[in-house]
Amino acid sequence: MHPILFRIGGLTIHTYGLFVAMGFMAGMALAVREARRAALDTEKISNLFFWIIISAIIGSRLLYVIAEAPGLITSPLEIFKIWKGGLVFYGGVILAMAVTIFYIRHNRLPPWTTMDILAPPLALGLAFGRLGCFSAGCCYGRPADVPWAVTFTNPDSLAPLYIPLHPTQLYEAGAALIIFAILMLTRRAKRFEGQMMWTFFFLYAVARFIIESYRGDPRGAVWGDLLSTSQFISLLSAVAALAGFFYFLRKQGAKQGGT
Repeated sequence: MHPILFRIGGLTIHTYGLFVAMGFMAGMALAVREARRAALDTEKISNLFFWIIISAIIGSRLLYVIAEAPGLITSPLEIFKIWKGGLVFYGGVILAMAVTIFYIRHNRLPPWTTMDILAPPLALGLAFGRLGCFSAGCCYGRPADVPWAVTFTNPDSLAPLYIPLHPTQLYEAGAALIIFAILMLTRRAKRFEGQMMWTFFFLYAVARFIIESYRGDPRGAVWGDLLSTSQFISLLSAVAALAGFFYFLRKQGAKQGGT
């Protein structure tokens, strides 16, 4: 609702950037704490988190540019203006996962234990990021007549002004916080390494698929207008997450049965 936090001379501080920074700091602090609990090298985990945030920003912007390429051809400089919105979470996840896998192998960290450590901070950071989206007005919802609809009036907002909209940014922030709570409450009782990350991907995919139905901003489509780009990726993510979850669960059961 307040895209610009303040201006000092020619310097503009955007609220979106503040929330992203807060999410990064909170996520890294949690990841380091969980790494310490798992007896892993906390310095390696904090360095990994730094590379994750960099690759996530690049990847999320890259997928947005690919999805919206026709509209950006005439204004190529818009590609670099991330403070104006246009960060697709799944793009960030794809590139960040590739960087994470490389980093884990290079530093000889236990892969699935490390993934589990990263899952709750990822959900927490996502919640902060979506609050930043709400402040900027990006990722806005369709026109709505529900009692909780929000109306953007700030001329710097990226959302349509003076129209009641679904607060899809808050929907996703709330979903991320619920996922974060589930992961934190179940992490000590997990049955196999990797359970937290597979759980995160499945729960987020389901939430994102539903919330996408209420989005009103342009974000690409597949199969005509049947699904948005993110809904299509959500379907693939949900199937992959379920397959991974039950594969590792069965593998753990077989291991225990053989002992």
